[in-house]
Amino acid sequence: MNEKIMFAERLKSALEAAGYEARPSVLEREFNLRYWGKPITFQAVRRWLRGDSIPSQDKLQVLARWLLVDPHQLRYGDSAYNSVSEPTPNWEVSSSSDEWQVLLLYRGLPAAQKKVVRDIIETFAKAHPPKDGR
Repeated sequence: MNEKIMFAERLKSALEAAGYEARPSVLEREFNLRYWGKPITFQAVRRWLRGDSIPSQDKLQVLARWLLVDPHQLRYGDSAYNSVSEPTPNWEVSSSSDEWQVLLLYRGLPAAQKKVVRDIIETFAKAHPPKDGR
């Protein structure tokens, strides 16, 4: 299997794991809500999902952040991820915090319920943006 097709499979899996349908219309809409640059087209995301192309690094970073996956793993897969000795990302959540418990509960939910929870959190975040600029 070639590199582009393997990326497409990882992208579809990440979308579904995050509670989204792996469809170009869904990917286009949700990606463009989060991307600061020129909006991508339906045809571009369709090429990503079909394995015809791989997004540029800035777009890959947005995808990874949105879908809560490691960008390197999304781009190259598990085998390449395991061969690189980089530190695990710091999510700034202490193991004793309420946030950690919520994250663990969230990870145990079915994909459809994860989407509902994420939509609720995004709604609150838009209504009450962080004061520190994050």
